Amino acid sequence: MNVVSHKQNQKPGIALIIVMLVIVSLAALAGTFAASMKVETVLVRQADGDRELEWLCRSGVEFARFLVGQQATIALEPYDSLNQRWAGGPGVTNSPMQSFSLTNQLGNGSFTVRIVDWERFFNINSAADRKHPTGRQALEIALTQMEVENPDKNIIVDSILDWRDADSDSSLNGAEMDYYANLSKPYLPKNGPIDDLSELLLIRGVTPEMYWGTNAPVTLGGSTGEEPKGYPMSLRDFFAPMSTGYININTASDKVLQLIPGIDAALAISILRVRAGPDGVDGTGDDTPFRNVAELATIGFGRETIERVRRLLSVKSATFAVEVEAELEGRKRRMHAVLHRSSATDVKILVNHRQ
Repeated sequence: MNVVSHKQNQKPGIALIIVMLVIVSLAALAGTFAASMKVETVLVRQADGDRELEWLCRSGVEFARFLVGQQATIALEPYDSLNQRWAGGPGVTNSPMQSFSLTNQLGNGSFTVRIVDWERFFNINSAADRKHPTGRQALEIALTQMEVENPDKNIIVDSILDWRDADSDSSLNGAEMDYYANLSKPYLPKNGPIDDLSELLLIRGVTPEMYWGTNAPVTLGGSTGEEPKGYPMSLRDFFAPMSTGYININTASDKVLQLIPGIDAALAISILRVRAGPDGVDGTGDDTPFRNVAELATIGFGRETIERVRRLLSVKSATFAVEVEAELEGRKRRMHAVLHRSSATDVKILVNHRQ
């Protein structure tokens, strides 16, 4: 009887242990499920945030399209200049564009737009075109201002021309397939238009320091132990891969203006001095932009010189590089685009990619 009673007393204890094990197992499963759900929630929230950042960036590009389009509707401003709102300036007094800001709140996020016209630069494809009347000269002047010495300068100029032309015949100091095919990591020359300015880094003679200038990444040249050669300016200060081919005298630097035959340092600085207004600073409220190229006569350009440079100069821009930075709850994303304005109502997106 005692043995039977003992066995009967054991049954509730075993059952209690089993119940406790089941509870612990269920609690563990519930905890795992809760942790999994938390991760899923975070991932869903991040995915939603990524979508919102994407659309904030796209909204910034559309806003840039609106700005440059609206600027072309203002009859009293038949030019594009650094004091206008699209360029980050204060806007012309009493202009309807004054009220627009380049930073905008949208929903829970915001975006900031930076717009740079590419007519302030010399078109690299024009410079690399053997048929362009001043192309090679523009390359030579730019490299001289960068303080690139011979024979490096001759190698770079000829190699850029060879990279751009359609044939496989190498210039005296240039490079074609036979050169690039024998590199440690061989590749083919473009033999076509330069679509992105960074292609210059692939061309014989062009170093990262020449391309980036003082903004060169700190790791450049580190593998050899030698101090990389510095340059006061970079190729990015002179050239752009796309534009109408005209240079806007209201936005170009004095160094870029000197790439034009007939414009020396004194005339280039005079252009900047006149357009900057009384305070001598570009992009401020007292700027006095040129309304047409003929106004260069007021600063010493002769009639023949104006007629000669008219085919290369303008007071308007049509190609705009856009950088958008969107921010949402501490997270950021950038997007880059290139716009072409044919008219106030026709502003196309030529390139659009996110960073």
